[in-house]
Amino acid sequence: MLRFTANLSMLFTEVDLIDRFRLAKQNGFDAVEIQFPYSLPAEQIKDALDQHQLKLILFNVDADDLLQGGEGLAAVPEKKIQFKQALQHSKAYAEILKPEAINILPGRCIINYKRQKEYISTFTANLSLAVDLFSPLNIKTVFEAINTQDMPHFIVHNGQQMLDIIRQINHPQLYLQYDIYHMHKMNQDIIAFINKYADKIGHIQFADSPGRGQPGTGNIDFKPLFSCIKNSAYAGWVGAEYRPTGVADQSFSWLEKYQSYQ
Repeated sequence: MLRFTANLSMLFTEVDLIDRFRLAKQNGFDAVEIQFPYSLPAEQIKDALDQHQLKLILFNVDADDLLQGGEGLAAVPEKKIQFKQALQHSKAYAEILKPEAINILPGRCIINYKRQKEYISTFTANLSLAVDLFSPLNIKTVFEAINTQDMPHFIVHNGQQMLDIIRQINHPQLYLQYDIYHMHKMNQDIIAFINKYADKIGHIQFADSPGRGQPGTGNIDFKPLFSCIKNSAYAGWVGAEYRPTGVADQSFSWLEKYQSYQ
């Protein structure tokens, strides 16, 4: 049986974040994820999770200006101190919320010749710091590749790059966050990758492509994809991280279809 989480940063955005926990439960979810939970106190989030009997699976370390078109935080050499501060902030939330995983967004490198020696090097060093910080809390550290159509100059944008970083750091608590939407946009062979590297994946997210809506709004065939995930070595949750077409609670026809998928 596949286990789905509702991404509260993308779903139910017609209401405030604190009210999205209730809507997630009402629409059949037992777990949620949040991109950046820091607009609410951790204690308030914990109360909402407990009230609605939800588990928080994942959230991100702060990414600074990434979503506003900047280079982000985790790979920028001049922002190492700021990244360490962001890690400590995330740890404080993690100690209260106890997620299964925390995601580190690599970010962009606008000046291409700096990508490998400066930005990738900084990112791998910062990622190692994150793993060392979160492992004693029994929390997986994950990082993800993002397509370069939506985020030009993103420094990690395909499966091989993720594998190279995993092998370089070589830590048992470091995993990939594999986003089906982003990898489809990069023309990756998603099923082949999941079949071969499921044991290295710590979290999976999805949206249809090209519009990043719910399944059925684009050209991804989710039946073989979800079958692949279910029958692979991957044992984690699958995050619905899409922008619904229309009101979110009218976008879940896929959930009943695939939640008990055999």
